[in-house]
Amino acid sequence: MVKIGNIELPDFPLLLAPMEDVSDPPFRALCKEQGADLVYTEFISSEGLIRDAVKSRKKLDIYEKERPVGIQIFGANLESMLKTVEIVAQSKPDIIDINFGCPVKKVVSKGAGAGILKDIDLMVKLTDAMVKHTNLPITVKTRLGWDFDSIKIVEVAERLQDVGCKAISIHGRTRAQMYKGEADWSFIAAVKNNPRMHIPVFGNGDVNTPEKAMEMRDGFGLDGAMIGRASIGNPWFFKQVKHFFKTGEHLPEITIAERVAMAKRHLQMEIEWKENEIVGVMETRRHYSNYFKGIPHFKEYRLKMVTSDSAQDVFNVFDEVLQKFA
Repeated sequence: MVKIGNIELPDFPLLLAPMEDVSDPPFRALCKEQGADLVYTEFISSEGLIRDAVKSRKKLDIYEKERPVGIQIFGANLESMLKTVEIVAQSKPDIIDINFGCPVKKVVSKGAGAGILKDIDLMVKLTDAMVKHTNLPITVKTRLGWDFDSIKIVEVAERLQDVGCKAISIHGRTRAQMYKGEADWSFIAAVKNNPRMHIPVFGNGDVNTPEKAMEMRDGFGLDGAMIGRASIGNPWFFKQVKHFFKTGEHLPEITIAERVAMAKRHLQMEIEWKENEIVGVMETRRHYSNYFKGIPHFKEYRLKMVTSDSAQDVFNVFDEVLQKFA
């Protein structure tokens, strides 16, 4: 069993990574249903929350069925981050996670996300203050360092633990790498193998097959895997990994009928959550390439799916796909 504060998770839990415009409540609920043990919201700007920006506020929505759930926030201003903790706590998440890893320029340029990797003292100071400001467990997601020459993740993780961080998820790339090259899990293993570390250490980056998840568990000895891009349009990934852990075998391939049924549910849930048909349709588009990955001669159907603003038109395309390919 793995514990984050008082939250109990199974051995080697699978975590849904916080992903902008992806890990919203409908998608989190689907991943939870398919075996995700802990899910995180899209990252939320502390400044946006304080300004009461509608988009930021909407990201605080939580379904009971997706618990345990962590709300992830980012920012670099201490006062703003503490105000944000108070706002976030009203949504009653199970965890508050701080994003110290987002490599995107508009976040980094404000000194937030991975930008804070240039100022480890501030990173520790922010975490310390937030821990003291709430009874909710504070966790951190970060990267190995700003660039290869400044990797000090073993020391950084220890310092975060010492100020009360309850778990750390580490993406095995530097900010300089963005998402290029391979994730290097050996640095994450070095954090886990530090005899002073006692909080859970989760690995993130390139867990895109059940075998990779098993390597992270058995080869690198980490406490769990945080899964991001492999789950987009593929909420079954969590179930596939767990089945492989249990049996050493792959689950049968997801059928066309199952893919269509999941895509339909996803779209319907998205429309209901957004309370707006067109927005719901647009929000689900990024998943379709993966929902229907590997189907030959699929281009014309995909094009229809991602260019229509009408939910009924998209549902009609799903039905066409079922008739033609199932």
